[in-house]
Amino acid sequence: MPLPHIALAVLVTALWGINFVVIKIGLHDFPPLMLCALRFLFAALPAVFFLRRPDVPWKWIVALGATLGVVKFGLLFVSMKVGVSAGLASLVLQTQAFFTILLAVLLLGERLTLMRVLAAAIAFSGIGVLVSGADTAELPLTGLALAICAAVAWGFANLIQKRCAGSKPLNLMVWASLIPPVPLMLLSFGLEAGPAQAWQTVQAASLAGWGAVVFLAAIATLLGFAIWGWLMGHHPAAQVAPFTLMVPVWGMGSAALLLGESLTPAKLLAAALILSGLILNTFGDRLLQRLRPQTP
Repeated sequence: MPLPHIALAVLVTALWGINFVVIKIGLHDFPPLMLCALRFLFAALPAVFFLRRPDVPWKWIVALGATLGVVKFGLLFVSMKVGVSAGLASLVLQTQAFFTILLAVLLLGERLTLMRVLAAAIAFSGIGVLVSGADTAELPLTGLALAICAAVAWGFANLIQKRCAGSKPLNLMVWASLIPPVPLMLLSFGLEAGPAQAWQTVQAASLAGWGAVVFLAAIATLLGFAIWGWLMGHHPAAQVAPFTLMVPVWGMGSAALLLGESLTPAKLLAAALILSGLILNTFGDRLLQRLRPQTP
């Protein structure tokens, strides 16, 4: 990849890592489900009027919007509201890679290699370190469970996106973003605040809160996926996808810098284990193939 394209890939991972800090800022002004609904409302509108609907059946657009927007992000935002820190949320969510593999094996019949089993074991040992060593104020068990469920939902969403392969990623994301706002607002009305109180919340929101909504919709979603889709279209996925390993690095770093979250030895060890598992999952099989003696 040319250096400018590498810089773009790094920029996207930085935006997606800082995204977790911005979620925390937005949660100061909005309940989690309402914030999630606003994110997807402004990600869909007005962009949906300028981007053609992707050439996939509506059922897959609805499935992606419901799985990714309502379930995955809804659970993630609630987990952060109940106490999961921005840095740890960015780290735990990366376990989606292993849930995607497991779901692909169970639902699509894909082959599970020993290397991927080893990678998953290393990564989830990092989750164990987090549970045993993290402050419950930063990682309550309820919040951790919700974040892991969000990672599972992301795994399902990845399989749906795989089913939509060939469609433009930005167009697919914008049209799928039409689906979450209504169910998320209905859930918010039922679980967080009624319509009248919700309107008061919207009116009372600070400039920082609305800035968080704009960042989540326009920067993290539209700009991020536009650049990512462009990179995927110009380079092999195997070259682009590993850059996502940088997301928790940016997430934990920006959370420490901007929110004052601590980087304890337990957190750093957990991060090292999870990232090692992700790296092994990404490159392990290819490395083994290169190390095997070539037959003449």
